[in-house]
Amino acid sequence: MGCSCKRGSSGHGKGDHPTYYLLVPLVYNLLLVGPPGAGKTMLARRLPGILPPLDEQEALEVLAIHSVAGLLGPADQHLLSRARPFRAPHHSISTAGLVGGGGWPRPGEVSLAHHGVLFLDELSLFPRHTLEAMRQPLEDGSVVVARAARAMRFPSRFALVAASNPCPCGYAGCDDKACRCSVAELERHRARLSGPLADRIDLHVHVQRVPPAALAEHNAHAPAERSATVRERVLRARERQRTRYAHTATLPTGAHATIAGLTNASAPTRLVAPAARLEPAARALLVRAADRLSLSARSYHRVLRVARTMADLDDLEVVTSTHVGEALRFRPVEDAQVSTAATVCD
Repeated sequence: MGCSCKRGSSGHGKGDHPTYYLLVPLVYNLLLVGPPGAGKTMLARRLPGILPPLDEQEALEVLAIHSVAGLLGPADQHLLSRARPFRAPHHSISTAGLVGGGGWPRPGEVSLAHHGVLFLDELSLFPRHTLEAMRQPLEDGSVVVARAARAMRFPSRFALVAASNPCPCGYAGCDDKACRCSVAELERHRARLSGPLADRIDLHVHVQRVPPAALAEHNAHAPAERSATVRERVLRARERQRTRYAHTATLPTGAHATIAGLTNASAPTRLVAPAARLEPAARALLVRAADRLSLSARSYHRVLRVARTMADLDDLEVVTSTHVGEALRFRPVEDAQVSTAATVCD
């Protein structure tokens, strides 16, 4: 369980788009959980409209991967326009299809989504062992496919966006409809996503359906924020981050960055902590939450990266306790920890 919000709510950010939605183009992983009709798939498939264009180095890497995979046909001309990849494989995909494989190793979907978005709709329908294969690519930004005669390394630096119903019937935690699932069914459903994989997802968001009355009122009176405007905000945040890390030395081989520079999501941990610039209250909140919620070292630094990026989206040089509190709300917590998390963040 993570942050709960209505679709279309903006959190502390500006405009119509929720804060978590703006973090995906900045290479953070997002899990949307909600009942049917909440708009999870629609939100994910609108992401290409706010993704920043590929820079020259990124475009060369993406073209090379698609060339190796034999996918540079007429249908892939969009890659020449420097549009970021958006891959959405079906839940019946094999492990080799997802992470790469074959007698002569070929890149899988995690590599075809390099510098873009990998969207996994109906996450709970994917085989668990297939999902577990993503743990190493998500952590390292690359995947090694080894065979008896050869081993090949493919880059896989992507933003994972996944959507799932909260239970088999789809209505657990729904505001307007009761869940019909047994406790055993709920446990089996939740077990499809392992703890280590959930820990690698930065943003866990429970999305509720928008009431018809609120939807009609919004359409009638509230002008929508255009994707081009949102993209400009994302580009400003990326530029702020690249300027922040421009002084860093040449990166080691395999580092998660291109020639264009580092971002909060790709920078080594040793650089993120001093660059975060937390206010004293924000630092105290993060330490207190890490202790009470038993956050792993990975979770601690993911919260720090997300909070720093939220401050960049707000055009602020320092990270406030508001940013840290919201970043903490996106972390997955067990039901028994919900009240503790609320106490810590409020």
